[in-house]
Amino acid sequence: MTSGNNGANTPEDDDPFGYLYADGQANGAQPPSGGYGYPNSVNRVRSVGQRQYGQQGQQAAPTAAYGQVPQQQGAYGQPNAHYAAPETLPGGAPTTQQAPAYSGGSGRGGGPNTKGLLIGAIAVVAAVVIGIAVAMAGGDDEPDDNNQAGGSTPTQEESKESTPSKEAKEEPEELPKIEAKALGLSPGMSTASEFAGAESAGGIYVTGFNQVGAKVTWTIPDVAKAGTYKFYVRYGVPGKDADATVVVNGKPQDRPLNMGNFGNTPEGDWEKGWKTTWASVNLNKGTNTLELACNEGNKCEAVFDQLWLE
Repeated sequence: MTSGNNGANTPEDDDPFGYLYADGQANGAQPPSGGYGYPNSVNRVRSVGQRQYGQQGQQAAPTAAYGQVPQQQGAYGQPNAHYAAPETLPGGAPTTQQAPAYSGGSGRGGGPNTKGLLIGAIAVVAAVVIGIAVAMAGGDDEPDDNNQAGGSTPTQEESKESTPSKEAKEEPEELPKIEAKALGLSPGMSTASEFAGAESAGGIYVTGFNQVGAKVTWTIPDVAKAGTYKFYVRYGVPGKDADATVVVNGKPQDRPLNMGNFGNTPEGDWEKGWKTTWASVNLNKGTNTLELACNEGNKCEAVFDQLWLE
């Protein structure tokens, strides 16, 4: 098919813009002769030749030159002298047009789907409202820094009961302590202050322990409660190790009390030989008796100035 009017074909095969091309002009294509509709518009209801567009004897309007817009025959909105509406002619088109039925969609020939847009907008608003509600509800689940255990805040009375008062606070117990001159001594033992270094009053210490059967006794009448205590002994040795047997309430302990020459002081130097040692003892509440005994197997060359409990 070429541009323009091919003659025997139906109007569907015509090119309404054929007059713009050289081959269309060669085939007889003409520019539009009036201002109604599109160029060379046709009524597709009838075949070519069945409709008359002008009166007999009326001369067609002159055509414009190639590439020029044809001159209009009347002012805008005024009837064209060379054109008669098809519906005014016998067998013309009906005077009324039936409006296409609106399908309610956004398809071909229909208007915008306003109902769908409205539903979408409502859905967006609902999603935002639900999100805000979930966020606010989730904030209530966060633990409270002031109530992590889930309980209520204690009242002032409960706080006072739970806080120990100054009166209820136990003072450190002052445990017994004894010096050399208050100790019980077995026969053959005595006190002296010949060399310096003793910390008891007057520099007095107990001597004469270096003999089997010698015994130093401490009776404690006021032990506040039963339990395990440390039995401290301050002693002096002449630059060599010594030991003794600890007797608790008449029962000797298997392990001797170590009175070693800690620091390796010179032998024979009593003044530099003062040391401290301790043994673990189990005491009863009330009166208890502690003894240092020189038994067979002990090395008893030592003096004592103070004993105490911790």
